[in-house]
Amino acid sequence: MKKIITGIAIAAFFLSACKTSPGTEAKGVDSAAVKLEKNKQTAINSDLAFNKKDVDAIFKDCTPDYTEYGNGESKPMKLDSIKANIKGLFVGFPDFKVENLHAIAEGDTVIVIADWSGTFKNEFMKMKPTGKTYKAPDADIFTFNKDGKITSHRSVQADETYFMQLGIPMPPKKP
Repeated sequence: MKKIITGIAIAAFFLSACKTSPGTEAKGVDSAAVKLEKNKQTAINSDLAFNKKDVDAIFKDCTPDYTEYGNGESKPMKLDSIKANIKGLFVGFPDFKVENLHAIAEGDTVIVIADWSGTFKNEFMKMKPTGKTYKAPDADIFTFNKDGKITSHRSVQADETYFMQLGIPMPPKKP
């Protein structure tokens, strides 16, 4: 009986020694996994803030030199410009929302796949409202720095996808 109790005590000692103590993740093997999970949640929270129409919450975890690349069809924007654009989006599409979010992370990149929708009810970027609704999947690609702050964002959905659903003619392509 004494050997069984001693064996259990030794096994318990070794098992407890294998666990990471709270607050030591950054020093251990789990630090990369913890960082990825934190970055995934930060990216999801940024997208979910669109549902609250909270521009400050959308960008609260961005670096001051954050760059918005969009889908590559327009010039990159800095933080102040993209904030103004998003505020206008909420006026033009008051029912704008995102749902069905799913995040994938590797290295310093997080991709959030989601469904985006809204109804074009008010003027947006000098375009007259059509009253039509769009719904489209998109992938947001966030890049993070070592401190867990978002440094850039890209999306993959073409503008034409939204314009077609909203009944907006595509602007002529530049030569």
